[in-house]
Amino acid sequence: MKKFLPMLLLAFVGLFIFSCKDDDEDFDTYSRVADVTGSFNNGNSYAFRQGINIEGTDVVLVYRWLGDSWQLIPKMMYLTNNREFQYNFIFDTQNVQISIDDENFDLSTLNASGEAAQYLNNQRFRIVLVPASAGKNAGVNYENYNSVIKYYNIDDSKVKVTKSN
Repeated sequence: MKKFLPMLLLAFVGLFIFSCKDDDEDFDTYSRVADVTGSFNNGNSYAFRQGINIEGTDVVLVYRWLGDSWQLIPKMMYLTNNREFQYNFIFDTQNVQISIDDENFDLSTLNASGEAAQYLNNQRFRIVLVPASAGKNAGVNYENYNSVIKYYNIDDSKVKVTKSN
C-alpha cells in the first residue's frame, strides 16, 4: 500500500498537468469555403448577397475569379478614360454582401460596351472563412488563394457553387 499511494498521487498530478494545456489553438472553428456567381446591375444596386454562417472567430476573405486565378478583394479596377471602381464586400453573422463601389463614373455606362461582360456579368467570387486565431502573423500570404487553401488544409475541390441573381 505504501508504494501504491505515491504512484496514485503521481498519476493524479500528471492528469492535471496535461489537462491544463495553454496554447492558443482554436479547435472549434473550421475553415469553410462558399462560391457564388452573380451579376451587378442597377436593379440590384451593384451588389448581391451570399448567405453563410459567420462565427465571431472567423476571418472573412473574398476572392474574385479572373479566369485562371483568384484575386483578393477589395480591389480597385482602373479602366480607360480615367474611370475606376472597386470590388468590395461587407459582412454580418449571416451574409456576405459583395458590391461595386463606383468612384468617378456611372457604372450603367459599362452595359453599353464589352466591359460589362468583363466586370459586371456572371462574376464569380469565392468566400473563405478561416480561424482568426492564426492572426496576421500566420505563415500565410492571404493575397494568394492557393497559399490560404494549403495553409488551412481546405479541400476546395467540392465547393458548392450558388447563383445569386
